[in-house]
Amino acid sequence: MAKSRFAFFGAGYFARLQMAAWKELQDAECVALFNRTPAKGAAFAREFGISKVYDDPEELLRRETVDFVDVCTNPFSLPDFVRMMAAHKVPVISQKPMAPSVAIAEELVRTCAQAGIRYLIHENWRWQEPIRQLKGVLDSGIIGTPFRARISMVSGFPVFVNEPTLNDLENFILTDMGTHLFDIARFYFGEPRSVYCQNQRIHKNIKGEDVSTILMTMGENRTSVFVEMGYPEIPYENDVFPQTLIFVEGEKGTAEITANYWVRVTTRTGTEARRYLPAIFKWSSPNHLIVDASIVTCNDHLLRAMRGEVQAETPGEDNVKTIRLVWACYESARDGKVVHLK
Repeated sequence: MAKSRFAFFGAGYFARLQMAAWKELQDAECVALFNRTPAKGAAFAREFGISKVYDDPEELLRRETVDFVDVCTNPFSLPDFVRMMAAHKVPVISQKPMAPSVAIAEELVRTCAQAGIRYLIHENWRWQEPIRQLKGVLDSGIIGTPFRARISMVSGFPVFVNEPTLNDLENFILTDMGTHLFDIARFYFGEPRSVYCQNQRIHKNIKGEDVSTILMTMGENRTSVFVEMGYPEIPYENDVFPQTLIFVEGEKGTAEITANYWVRVTTRTGTEARRYLPAIFKWSSPNHLIVDASIVTCNDHLLRAMRGEVQAETPGEDNVKTIRLVWACYESARDGKVVHLK
């Protein structure tokens, strides 16, 4: 099969990582770039060898023949671009979170379905190798039916220093980090039945929440899932950013992801542990290896899904369930109550 030709929208911080990951794949070629700031777009195109640059997205879609478009912009601009792709009948990959509200997310899913185009979401954390290996452990049944789990991502990383625009977001950590962690929870345990959430703002100069604590009942087994997330920017002895630490208790044993990419399984016969080191690329950051590697794996999956070779794990209709969970958490935190979900 010939290479898939795609256009790319965006030239920001994460766009650079995502494009570097695309360049690792032999079956995809970026043939055009859109960015609203011409100088920034031109610099990005030179860096990644993209021959055509546009500051008008409609002009790009009129002039270029592409198999899909990857939109790597902020959640407030994403919906208009996804609607644009539907109008042009061009399949689209969207960055997460897919929309700034549940209603918009649901509307985008309907719009793309009516247009008959594939609409996939770039949800890459589930493609981290330790997370996928733990999924295999749970599916094997070796620890029995899970009854309780903890998913943790708490870090002193100075996220607001690196990206000052985050200071002004009315809703922060649940939409940003929560989207990732809730996708993992759904990946492992099924759909949520109820959620209780408490939010805090440790940085006093920001608008949104930077710490969130959630308890969910999930799936047919009614697994109790505790999720903690935060960027309080205080020192942690066990800070392993950007790794996610996970501990699952089952009827026959436990399974966990611990620091430095270890997956550990404990049953009555003892503990087995294996380390799953992330792949390292020339552009990888030493402090970002696990995320960088997951972007490559995710892009490869999305490409094969676009080509019809596999069924996509994170189409829009699936990811909208994660968005509903995010906003159920905001409702719970606002009202101080358990929110029951269908």
